This record gives sequence, structure tokens and C-alpha cells, in this order.
Amino acid sequence: MRMHNPPHPGEILRELYLGPLNLTVTATAKALGVTRKALSELLNGRTNLSREMAIRLSKAFPNTDIRMWLDLQVQHDTWVAEQRAPQIDVRPLVPA
Repeated sequence: MRMHNPPHPGEILRELYLGPLNLTVTATAKALGVTRKALSELLNGRTNLSREMAIRLSKAFPNTDIRMWLDLQVQHDTWVAEQRAPQIDVRPLVPA
């Protein structure tokens, strides 16, 4: 089932993990081994979740796995692409 406007993985991370655990961006970035800027950009939806970051998150939050994080990104990206689809002009290819 498709979601309507699925959240960016950064929003999930911020709202369901950092917030409830009272984790700061600085402390989380340090634990993940990334810069504060890199984490902040992810949390604010300015960058996509990389495979490497998905691995880091799955190690930091044991009840998650890399596929969960990457699936969140795919769902978000797919919805964004679907919103742009009407503006993409393509000529159908049919057999000659």
C-alpha cells in the first residue's frame, strides 16, 4: 500500500529516535562517526540517506536494520518522483 507523502528518513530519525531518547545532534553525530553538519542535513531533509548512513543507524539503534532505513528513503523518493511524473514528457515506444 502506498503512503501519501511519506516522511523523509531524517524526520523519522529526529521524531522517533533522537527526540524520545533526548539525544542531541552533536552527541548523535559523534556516536555515528559523522559530522554534525552531515547529520543535521539528513535530519532536515536536505540530503538523502546513504547506504553507509543506513548501516551506521542500524548499528546505533539495534531494533532497526539497514533495509528499514533504506526502505524509508525509497518510499520518500518514489512519492517525490510520482509528484513530478505528470511534467515528464515521454513518447511511448511501440513495436514497428
